[in-house]
Amino acid sequence: MKKFVSKPGFFQSVKNLFDPRNHSLSTMVWVYFTCFSLLIMIMMWVIQFFFLETYYRAAKIRNAEEICLDIENNIQSPNISDVISSLAFKNGVCIVVTDMSGNVLFEENNLGRFSFLYDDVYKRYGESMYKLRTKLLQGNDEYASEMYKNTHFESDELICASIADAADGSQSIVYVETTIEPVTVSSQLFNNQLFFITIILIELSFITAILFSKMISRPIANINETAKKFGAGDMDVEFKGTGYKEVAELSDTLNNAKDEISKVANLRKELIANVSHDLRTPLTMIKAYAEMIRDLSGDNPIKREEHINVIIEESDRLSALVNNLLELSKLESANAELNISEFSVHRLLDDVMMRYKILIERDGYNIKLIRDADRIVKADYEKMSQVLYNFINNAVNYSGDSKDIEVKQTNSGSRVRIEIIDHGVGISKEMLPVIFDRYYRGNKTQRDVVGSGIGLSIVKGILKSHSLPFGVFSEEGKGSVFWFEFLSAVSADNDAAAVDFKKKRRQGKNRSENL
Repeated sequence: MKKFVSKPGFFQSVKNLFDPRNHSLSTMVWVYFTCFSLLIMIMMWVIQFFFLETYYRAAKIRNAEEICLDIENNIQSPNISDVISSLAFKNGVCIVVTDMSGNVLFEENNLGRFSFLYDDVYKRYGESMYKLRTKLLQGNDEYASEMYKNTHFESDELICASIADAADGSQSIVYVETTIEPVTVSSQLFNNQLFFITIILIELSFITAILFSKMISRPIANINETAKKFGAGDMDVEFKGTGYKEVAELSDTLNNAKDEISKVANLRKELIANVSHDLRTPLTMIKAYAEMIRDLSGDNPIKREEHINVIIEESDRLSALVNNLLELSKLESANAELNISEFSVHRLLDDVMMRYKILIERDGYNIKLIRDADRIVKADYEKMSQVLYNFINNAVNYSGDSKDIEVKQTNSGSRVRIEIIDHGVGISKEMLPVIFDRYYRGNKTQRDVVGSGIGLSIVKGILKSHSLPFGVFSEEGKGSVFWFEFLSAVSADNDAAAVDFKKKRRQGKNRSENL
């Protein structure tokens, strides 16, 4: 059975025509510009047909009132006669000025003998002048006007009158008569002109719309083409925005995004390489020592114990690597929970330093702890231990041959600054901005202390989750200083937690002496 598909209606077709999703930018600019031009031309035709005569009559009335005002302003001028003659000639009107009794003071006629004012003055009819004079005296309006039909020329005659006040207190009445001719002939002429103007404007708007649409859309089209190449995997593209401020800002934003994406891609490659290396090495050793136990040392308890210990150590290395990856994933996804508590800074430092006794005794590292007065801070104790532990491990990894490391506490007001200082290989200026980035890893570490390159990333995530400041100073070949600060620390002298900690530490010291 054939399925019936209804065709879109007129309004739906118009909606689809103007839907930007269905057209390119240049097409939409052309459509909008053309519609705007057509709208202007339609308004011109509407004004021509419906408002031309009304506007023409209003303009003639306004012109007559302005003439009356000019005469009022110059009524006492010695050149008033010349002013009246000039106004009558320039505007093609008839002007009569009388006193309040109707006696003519000035008269200038540029309308001919069929003028109504001419009849009033010379034929002594006086009907129009008397009527306007009565309206002025009885009303409060500044101007009075009347419209008369001139049968001789089949036109309307407008007579406007006003009272002119002299400085000496005398008054006079100014009459201005102007002809309002039928606009039929003029309108036909205007229509013919407007028709040709419309044709020319349509052609010009069509061409201009094409040029404008291409000029406006070209920068965005170029960025779009570049974005397609970038989306296809070309990381060497460069977004070039020219022409407009917004396009230039868009290109800068896309270039920055491209750089960040390229950086992430490179870091991801480094992660895969680093993690693959760190996974492969312990796995290889686990397999090798397991085979040795099977083939060689299975019956030798001493050798078997030694080989099993290697397997356990390498398994611990793998476990630590996986745990670090999971920790970083939680921090970046904001799923890590903080267990905030109050604790002593000295307690934190002492607990972490306890872990490095074997490293100091066995490998000859000189890790020196420099403490200021004790302070009580608020944070997640376990995570801050992890921060300090990772910083010290990093110093061990890059301490080089000096093996001298300092863990320094400095109090300043309500701040406690912890610095981890090494005198090893240092960090180049190019690497400093990315040292805390994910998967960054230097190339001068040792196998027995090597990490996955995410320790500092974990530190960054933990400190940012606590809103604590941190940073690094370094000079290549001279060592590095990693630091972070606790905020709003208080004195531990009278704090119950600090007192309890000191008491337990003294008890532990006494037990050691007794042993």
